[in-house]
Amino acid sequence: MMRAKLCGIRSKRDLEIAIASGTDAIGLICGITHVSEDALSPDDARRLARLTPPFVSTVLVTHLLDATEIIDLADYVAADTIQVHGPVTTDTLASVSARARGRRIIKAVHVLGPEAKDQALQLAELCDAILVDSRTRDRLGGTGRTHDWTISRQVSDALRERNHPLILAGGLRPDNVAEAVRAVQPFAVDVNSGVDDENGDKIADRCAAFVSRAREALAKPVAPSP
Repeated sequence: MMRAKLCGIRSKRDLEIAIASGTDAIGLICGITHVSEDALSPDDARRLARLTPPFVSTVLVTHLLDATEIIDLADYVAADTIQVHGPVTTDTLASVSARARGRRIIKAVHVLGPEAKDQALQLAELCDAILVDSRTRDRLGGTGRTHDWTISRQVSDALRERNHPLILAGGLRPDNVAEAVRAVQPFAVDVNSGVDDENGDKIADRCAAFVSRAREALAKPVAPSP
């Protein structure tokens, strides 16, 4: 079954909507170096992590580049998983993984061209999953833009041969997630702005549709988006 993560949770209401949608994980963005309207203070990220019920994984999404700062923030927030979303060095990623204290580590790779495949394979040995995403000069995520899914499919196939999961992000929405799943064959999908309203708050119907359509994508055709 396809897994789904709803990222950019920034309020109790967002969290309640995400939980009601049946999501497997939520993303708490904290410690940023690039633009993100969904960035949280450490205190707010910690509060939302504590409100998240068992069996819904909490993911700290951070741009921080220093291993000690990343681990200290993860300890404070008490997230289940660390998503290293910034352009850290391999040494830094290895240090984060070594000091994760049982947490899973996800490393983001931005798909800017065919070189993403080699980059993902190099980083995969240092983490538990690779997340492929879109980016702009100002944004490391939450761009609302898709990237070349044929490259992501190549990454997915190469990682699968190593029994390593790939998470697909970047411009996903309820109306394209099924197509994306079929094209890339990821382990999981990740959405942020594609289920938001104009103020950046989560929309209940869109969150529920995204999760259900992602899970049904490989089983049956998906109805048009509401």
